[in-house]
Amino acid sequence: MFSKPCVVENEHAENVFANLTAKDIYDFSLNVELEKIRFIQQAAILNSALSQEGLNQDYGLHIGRTLQKQIGKGLISDDLLNRIVIETTAASDARMGVANLPAMSNSGSGNQGITATMPVVVVARHLAASEEQLTRALFLSHLMAIYIHRKLPKFSALCAVTTAAMGSCAGVAWLLTGKFEAISMAISSMIGDISGIICDGAANSCAMKVSTSVSSSYKSILMALDNTQVTGNEGIVEHQIDRSINNLCAIASRSMQYTDRQVIEIMVSKPKTL
Repeated sequence: MFSKPCVVENEHAENVFANLTAKDIYDFSLNVELEKIRFIQQAAILNSALSQEGLNQDYGLHIGRTLQKQIGKGLISDDLLNRIVIETTAASDARMGVANLPAMSNSGSGNQGITATMPVVVVARHLAASEEQLTRALFLSHLMAIYIHRKLPKFSALCAVTTAAMGSCAGVAWLLTGKFEAISMAISSMIGDISGIICDGAANSCAMKVSTSVSSSYKSILMALDNTQVTGNEGIVEHQIDRSINNLCAIASRSMQYTDRQVIEIMVSKPKTL
């Protein structure tokens, strides 16, 4: 007997998210029945395997592996920030370096899935978080990333690992504080920090943008822990998180459309050989 898989129409999904706020995403993630979201644990399993693969071999620009070596040389410290950057970036290195392993994606992108996953995994391990805490933090991260990403156009010059990192920012901030206010402050600071990173195609250099984005996320969380943030008096950031997110995505949807065309023009006009 044949059955047709359930498909959620894009238009319906858009309407659902249009009526939600970041706080709604937060509340749902913390209160939804745990059994219904256990599937997100696969994100930790798959993307952690990619991370380990990226640390074991030189894939792509092997940024994660390079940074790992510098710990042994005493050039950087083996602290939580560097563990987040190294393990997340190593997974992206392996992904972009065509490692023969699957990634749990987010919004159709492996790199976005890695960015929404690995910082949460690293921090949960550091805190010895429970299975439920890890599961809810991962779900919050991925759902917040989707919530922000659905406001972007299908094609934009905005690098979407930045918005995926805003998702993991939510998951990590919840693990560390348990407060939506810290999430709001940290994401606002990220919008004030990395809103201009452009996408110039899928390439090994994506791993560098992953490392930059997760670094900004953790820095912004630490600022929130000290009760400081980029405020609504500065730039495109407003006093309310959803308005700040909308401003970021409006830039991506409008003015960065020309940037996207120019990036493509530059790429196709480059000499084929050195």
